[in-house]
Amino acid sequence: MNYDEFNKFCGSLAATSYVMQWGNSHVWKVGGKVFAIGGWSQDKQAAFTFKTSPLNFGFLSECDGYKPAPYFANRGMKWIQQFDSTKVKDEELQYYISESHRLVSRGLTKIKQKNLGLNQS
Repeated sequence: MNYDEFNKFCGSLAATSYVMQWGNSHVWKVGGKVFAIGGWSQDKQAAFTFKTSPLNFGFLSECDGYKPAPYFANRGMKWIQQFDSTKVKDEELQYYISESHRLVSRGLTKIKQKNLGLNQS
């Protein structure tokens, strides 16, 4: 996945907003809260950071192409960075970004969720 594909996918999710910040990183938010970041790679290869459940954090921390996210994981937060892109990992990344969006949106107040049309089931 490249940054254009990443931005297109994140923009397709409900109630998202985009800002370029933190060293020209592509930052995606839902309800004003970050759920995905494109950038922060150690080389010219694309890297993508997202929030995970504790279970997925443990699993992905041990998988090739993933690592605990810089700046987040060392503060005890459950964020992962994918730094190795393949077709299979791109499909996984879409799933994990969707899950990150869901996790972050569930953390918003019920009123904010309702106003944004999120999690109405």
